[in-house]
Amino acid sequence: MRDALGLIEIPGFSPTIVILDVVDKTADVRLLQVELNDMLGACIKITGEPAALKAAMRAAEDVARQMKVDCITHAINSPDEKAWKTIEAPREFSPLLEADVVYFPNQQKKNAAKENAVSENNTGPFAIGLIETQGLTAVLEAVDTACKAGNVDVIGREKLGGGYVTVIIRGDVAAVNAAVQAARESVDGLGKLIAAHVIARPSEGVLSLLPK
Repeated sequence: MRDALGLIEIPGFSPTIVILDVVDKTADVRLLQVELNDMLGACIKITGEPAALKAAMRAAEDVARQMKVDCITHAINSPDEKAWKTIEAPREFSPLLEADVVYFPNQQKKNAAKENAVSENNTGPFAIGLIETQGLTAVLEAVDTACKAGNVDVIGREKLGGGYVTVIIRGDVAAVNAAVQAARESVDGLGKLIAAHVIARPSEGVLSLLPK
């Protein structure tokens, strides 16, 4: 018999990663995959004991309220085997988004990131920053500003559809905080800022999804 399945659906890529980090740190659950759903956001699929899923989803709802984003949570006890053909999505690449639509946890990425758990200049704990805008000009200006404001590296760019673009940066906590704050301020007049967040000491689930 399978463990229970937990579904957490959030609009926006950045809030999804922030909520995944909190969920992963809150309860003993296992990340199955994250599936994008265009402008409706992304669905985090986790599995575990019912009590652990309940705690994880309660934490997700709390963070979503703090971030002022919608959050749908639902648990399915002992999912039917036939339903898994729909629940567990296959690998899919979107030519329109120029990106994968389904993200699978990657153990090699997780191990590599854990081994490099401090920034390259060894000045502090490893952190990631997420800058999400609606509008490409805005995010390109934001990432340039971020790189000039702190000693950070750009590790990925993700499209969600509807003009939503997220840039992911990494470095020590102080540098990422400074970079994200500067990026936030640079967006005004160029596009719409959707989210700007810093995750210190990212969870294993988040590390497993980060771009190489």
